[in-house]
Amino acid sequence: MIVRGENVPEHRRHSRTFSAMTEPRWLTDTEQRAWRAYLDSTRLLLQALDRELVEDSALSLTDYELLVRLSEAPARRLRMRELANTALATRSGVTRAVTRLEEAGWVRRSVCEDDRRGMNAELTDTGQAKLADAAPGHVAAVRANMIDLLSARDLESVRSVGARMRTHLQAASDA
Repeated sequence: MIVRGENVPEHRRHSRTFSAMTEPRWLTDTEQRAWRAYLDSTRLLLQALDRELVEDSALSLTDYELLVRLSEAPARRLRMRELANTALATRSGVTRAVTRLEEAGWVRRSVCEDDRRGMNAELTDTGQAKLADAAPGHVAAVRANMIDLLSARDLESVRSVGARMRTHLQAASDA
C-alpha cells in the first residue's frame, strides 16, 4: 500500500521513484480509496476465476490463458518467447506451465523451423477440447464477477483505462 514518508525504508528514499530531494505526491484520500478498490477487486477477481477453473476444469487461470493464447494463434502454435510476451508472463513461468500442459497432453513442443534454437508450443486437439470444455464455466464466472456488475459506460471506462495503463507500462518496460 501507499504510505506516507515516515515509514519509507532508506533504500526506497533514494530510488528512481522516491527521491530524498523531492517530496512525493502522496495520494489523496480519494486516490487512495480508488487505488485500494482497484487492487483489492483485481486480486479477488483473479482468485475467484482461478478457483472456478480449478474446481470446474482442473486448470489454473494461467494454464487457461496459455491455452487461449495458443488457440488464437495461427496454426495454434507460438514460439515460447512469444507465448510469454502475449501472456505477459516470464519465460521461466511459461516454461513450467507448458511442461504441465504438455504432461497433460494439451500442448506439445516442437523445434522452430526457421530457428532451430527456438521452441514452439502448439495446442493439441485434446488441449482444444479441454479449452472448449472449460470455457463456458470460465465465461460465466467472468460475467458473474465483473461484466454483469458494470454498465456499458463502466465497461468502456475499464477498457479505456486498462488500455492506457497497458500502453504506459509496456513502454516503460521496453525502455
